[in-house]
Amino acid sequence: MRLDIFGIWSKLLLISKNLFKDVSLEEYSKSLLLQSAVERQLEILGEASRRIPETFQQKHTKIDWRGIIGLRNIISHQYDQVQPEIVWNIITVRLSPLLEQLQSLLPPLPQ
Repeated sequence: MRLDIFGIWSKLLLISKNLFKDVSLEEYSKSLLLQSAVERQLEILGEASRRIPETFQQKHTKIDWRGIIGLRNIISHQYDQVQPEIVWNIITVRLSPLLEQLQSLLPPLPQ
């Protein structure tokens, strides 16, 4: 299994800085294109998280690995039950702390 914390972090950054920048709930709810793009990135994020070794996940319990993977499963298999309001809430409330948690796991950039 490959440990791809940077890949997960970069997907979150893409969602927060590019896809979701200055987007209101109303705008998000009306844009099927934006919903599809965000949901796809969350799906990829969940799949990448699923591939993180269990031993690593157990060492970093502040990260809600189960929630990330669970969201991926809902988006992938119960897509007709995905509600824009819930996804918007996840992105606006939980994404920033998760970005910080993952960034703390990244190795420092060389000087």
